[in-house]
Amino acid sequence: MLSLRGVHKSFGAHRALRDVSFDVARGRLTGFVGGNGAGKTTTMRIVLGVLSSDGGDVTLDGAPVTGDSLRSFGYMPEERGLYPKMEISEQLAYLARLHGIDKAAATKRADDLLDRLGLAERRKSRLEELSLGNQQRVQVAAALVHDPDVLIMDEPFSGLDPLAVDEVVTVIAEHAARGIPVLFSSHQLDVVERLCDDLVIIAGGEIRAAGSREELRAAHHGDRYELETTTDAGWVRAVPGVVVDELAAGTVVFRSDKATAEGVLRTAVGHGGVNAFRPLQPTLGEIFREIVVDSPTTNEEDAA
Repeated sequence: MLSLRGVHKSFGAHRALRDVSFDVARGRLTGFVGGNGAGKTTTMRIVLGVLSSDGGDVTLDGAPVTGDSLRSFGYMPEERGLYPKMEISEQLAYLARLHGIDKAAATKRADDLLDRLGLAERRKSRLEELSLGNQQRVQVAAALVHDPDVLIMDEPFSGLDPLAVDEVVTVIAEHAARGIPVLFSSHQLDVVERLCDDLVIIAGGEIRAAGSREELRAAHHGDRYELETTTDAGWVRAVPGVVVDELAAGTVVFRSDKATAEGVLRTAVGHGGVNAFRPLQPTLGEIFREIVVDSPTTNEEDAA
């Protein structure tokens, strides 16, 4: 498990991170979301040793993350940093060899990844000859080519079309299934919601929520309910304290406090019967907006 505990970071008088603590479990995909300037990139760079923290600890399976352990990490930065005039298969094999992998194995790993990511026919192309979406796939391959023990990815789905997102998601999920911790940031909340097992939300340099998708949805289900009755549900509109969002014959979606919702249910039973009654689980986007509303940006480096 990759763990952060009490991590602080300031840039001059500007506090970028405040007591950042969360876990990235082995074998699980952890989505790391927040607005521009929330502190995501700063946190990732501290984990990777690119930035030093002002306090706190980063550990892997209980041991401090050191230069030696960082060699086993895979990292995909948001900025493209590969060699534009180098053939992509040669480039990936070169990166694998930097991690001590012999030439034959490095070449095979590079070719296998390019095949999985839909780039087998472009393996001899130079990076600059590829579309931006295909360059992004090569960036993903570069983070994976040495079979890392920890994977950290900053906006891995940026610039990808839906089919490419599915290909990348499949490859990342396979690496997580090997039992490695995977932390990735993304502004594409629908992709995060579909992909992640766990979620960390950061705003204003502070962790505002962390847990599994199910835990966060249960904790933030809010005040929306759906009622399916055996008769017309139009009467719900007249109940004090209820705001109806959707109404279609015997099905109504409404907002109210818990006590009022329970009263609506009792009334519905008295009106002739209920097929279903449930609190509506919010989407990740709804949870995100609830948590980060009015949170200030903290770090000009992240906001860029």
